[in-house]
Amino acid sequence: MTVLRSLLFVPGNRADMLAKAASLTPDAFVPDMEDSVPVEEKTQARNITAACVPQLAQGGVLVIPRVNALDTGLLEDDLAAVVGPHIYGVSVGKISTPQDVEAISDILARLEQKAGVPVGHTKLVLWLETAMAIVHAYAICAASPRIVGAAFGAEDFTHDMGLERSADDSEVAVPRSLVCVAARAAQVLALDTPYFLFRDPEGLRHNALASKKIGFKGKFAIHPSQVDIINATFSPSSEEIEHARRVVAAFEEAERAGKGATSLDGKVVDVPVVKRARALLEIAESMQHRQPSS
Repeated sequence: MTVLRSLLFVPGNRADMLAKAASLTPDAFVPDMEDSVPVEEKTQARNITAACVPQLAQGGVLVIPRVNALDTGLLEDDLAAVVGPHIYGVSVGKISTPQDVEAISDILARLEQKAGVPVGHTKLVLWLETAMAIVHAYAICAASPRIVGAAFGAEDFTHDMGLERSADDSEVAVPRSLVCVAARAAQVLALDTPYFLFRDPEGLRHNALASKKIGFKGKFAIHPSQVDIINATFSPSSEEIEHARRVVAAFEEAERAGKGATSLDGKVVDVPVVKRARALLEIAESMQHRQPSS
């Protein structure tokens, strides 16, 4: 099971920041060649990112560079610079239709053959951040077996819609939920937009918890200080794990007695409840095994 609770953006044109990032332990590094890089530094960012990828991968953290969008004319060169054994996948913004995914997957297949890695090795984390993308959300999420995650981009979505983004995110409530539903239907991870107030840990905690409650499984970070809060929020707590174990034990005892349901702490425990508990325990075990080496 892929675990992507925290995905840390690092500007791809900053060799110093990429070098420092190698000591951190998010679930994934996202060296960024797209929005955090000025147009005149795109080529430099591509070269720096390509040079830093092997070092970032050494500690066991997944590396998922974000490349420029398909319509920029930069994507293929970006991909050619990073495709290889050191990256887990790539993140691509401004996906509008499943045909975009097919075109990107075809480019990846050619580059994988050239790089000597198996075709299909490079996974995809796709950004759904326009009205067109939301309309096609499930078709995009299901367009390729490479896809492991669908990310909602609130800033670009509100720009596309001509909306002002407010502190409570009320104007993006519907598209955020639609991305979660589409991702779940396609059995990929729903990943939430960054929280840009990086000096507001309580605000981040509140924002991440709200994301978790509607189905997001992880969140992008723009600063290293955000990683621990995001990881903690999207991990089952010790209390949740203990309760899930009690639910499973109570249900299994009921099954042995020939019953299809039971109760625990005054609440009914039936098949859907125990399925949820077992899923939580599976996630907790996956996260335990996912701890990167230092």
